[in-house]
Amino acid sequence: MSIDVEQRGPSRADFVFLARLPGFGTHTAAKLRERADWPQGWLAVLPPRLAAPLRLWCERPESSPFHEQVMTDLAWHAPAQGYHLLTPADPGWPAMLDTLPDPPLALWALGRQSLLELPMLAIVGARKASQAGLRHAHDFAAELVSRGWSVASGLALGVDAAAHQGALAASARLGAHDYAANLSTLAVLGCGGDVVYPAQQHHLRQRLLEGGGLLLSEHPPGTGAHARHFARRNRLMITGLSLGVLVVEATLRSGSLVSARLAMEQNREVFALPGRIDDITASGCLELIRQGATLVRDVDDMLAELEHLLPAHSTEQPSVQARVASSRQSAAVSAASRSATLARQATTSATFATPTTSLPLPSLAPSASSAATPPVSQEAAPLCFLGAVPMALDKLVELSGTPVSELSMQLLELELEGRVMQAPGGWKRL
Repeated sequence: MSIDVEQRGPSRADFVFLARLPGFGTHTAAKLRERADWPQGWLAVLPPRLAAPLRLWCERPESSPFHEQVMTDLAWHAPAQGYHLLTPADPGWPAMLDTLPDPPLALWALGRQSLLELPMLAIVGARKASQAGLRHAHDFAAELVSRGWSVASGLALGVDAAAHQGALAASARLGAHDYAANLSTLAVLGCGGDVVYPAQQHHLRQRLLEGGGLLLSEHPPGTGAHARHFARRNRLMITGLSLGVLVVEATLRSGSLVSARLAMEQNREVFALPGRIDDITASGCLELIRQGATLVRDVDDMLAELEHLLPAHSTEQPSVQARVASSRQSAAVSAASRSATLARQATTSATFATPTTSLPLPSLAPSASSAATPPVSQEAAPLCFLGAVPMALDKLVELSGTPVSELSMQLLELELEGRVMQAPGGWKRL
């Protein structure tokens, strides 16, 4: 059987296969989807270790060693029971994901899929939050839902849990009998959709599903929770699905600050609750405000910054579909607004804004020189060049030879693991 010469995009099964193919990354997929024909163009530029299994899959999928695994993944899709599998080949694929430099290849969801069509804001913060922080997360989430927004968070302990609970409480008050129209809450996971993590969140997970919420993961069923997954979870939750993010409580080395910087890089609105200058749990939020995040005292402060994306909530507001379409058309306006905000605070804006570059599609086949040198693992690559003295990102790109988008993701993962940190002047090793 020969490969169909008719040009077409990958099918749902193809995307699931690519998600399972070891060594095939989302950055590579994004570049190939944009600039190469499927499958001939992909096969022409992929190195043999990736081209060979892809060719076998295209010609004789039943002979592929991944066939059984892919069929199991596809069987997850049972919409009548609330199980959903989404890929870029599906009409329900969230269009905002395609603004990412590395959109996921597939999403596994459990719950109400229509939640992905609604305007979304993320709420993140400390796992060990104060009682005041938990109350603020709960109340802000509840008020956002009552004002026409759904709330995304990560199902972690602390602020995440309080945000989910507030959103569910408001959704229930708005109308338990109008299930299909209810706004609710989205939990983006750093594990498979069938894995309960952390274990303490079992009951909240059940409440979320019963309350019209949605569990979402880019990791196939059965995937355990790993530290490297949470940076990817944050970029999916905050810059891939949400129009903005509220940071409730965070220390200077909190993963929430990593999330906020990621949002700034992708021109999303970033909001922070202020706190006392002598409170360590407020230090991260105060730093975000110093770097250009919007200080908020209530939901009105947030919605005032989002007026250029969505019309104000009212009884006569347009349909959710129209509002989401309007928000997507206004992406350029959002970027300009964020750029203007940072420009006004240029004296202190270097820490969290990492430059992004549009890179040409490189040849993915290994060169003669690279073939002679064993590749450095992706996670360890930045560590080979970092020390106690901060190094600028562009210098790190030059030394490592890694595209800036891939390097930024590696640095985010290492920062969450406490192995590197961003300091004035660039990145340094801990």
